[in-house]
Amino acid sequence: MRLKDKVTMITGSGSGIGRAAALLFAKEGAKVIVNDVSEENGNKTVEEIKQHGGQALFVKADITVAAQAEQLVQTALDAYGKVDVLFNNAGISGVGAVHETSEELWDKVVNVNIKGVFLASKAVLPHMMERKEGNIINMSSCIAEIGLMKRSVYSATKGAVLALTKSMQVDYAPYNIRVNALLPGTILTPFVENYLKNSYDDPEEALNTIRKRQLGGELGRPEDVALAAVFLASDESKFMMGSPLYIDGGAVFGKMA
Repeated sequence: MRLKDKVTMITGSGSGIGRAAALLFAKEGAKVIVNDVSEENGNKTVEEIKQHGGQALFVKADITVAAQAEQLVQTALDAYGKVDVLFNNAGISGVGAVHETSEELWDKVVNVNIKGVFLASKAVLPHMMERKEGNIINMSSCIAEIGLMKRSVYSATKGAVLALTKSMQVDYAPYNIRVNALLPGTILTPFVENYLKNSYDDPEEALNTIRKRQLGGELGRPEDVALAAVFLASDESKFMMGSPLYIDGGAVFGKMA
């Protein structure tokens, strides 16, 4: 029960890493605010949590819209009286080199991956500042540290999130608010599986290529990132501030001979 009685808000927790984190947070004793733009997916996460005896509440909100981000936080406060942890997990990808990326795609990815982090954080920070206590986890990516073919807008946003994390930590350390970032490698989520099926003639060959980025030769699982998120959300990481936490199977710092 490493998160016993902590009220945790996880954006984009209807599927993938967000769902895995929501389930694990609840198992560790947290009261979980599940957020997603998909009501169906969000409710599935809540149902699964409750089936295992956990506490959860679903709030449908688009965190790229200020009023909806504010309502998300207010709903959590009305239900539980506080927000201890915000996990800015919601994100989307975009494929293409710069000259192949449409302005529409660029704006969409930037909106979700950067503006969504900004608005959700902006909505919850006054409450955390008043309490002089809080914990924000931002979802970056190991792509913030390395170059990867045809990921221009995605890498730009994840680099921005990492830089934002460090700046936020300086601003909010005086209020006893910690801000850290997760930097996963390629994680085998439903999104990645669909991407492989829809983007390649031979999805299995593409998967084998992606596996080679990791030293262990396998992709990560959503649960691998969820475990790291629990660590950052818990008091075990109380001396970590403005830090990037890598869960990438060695993609950044390792290279096979």
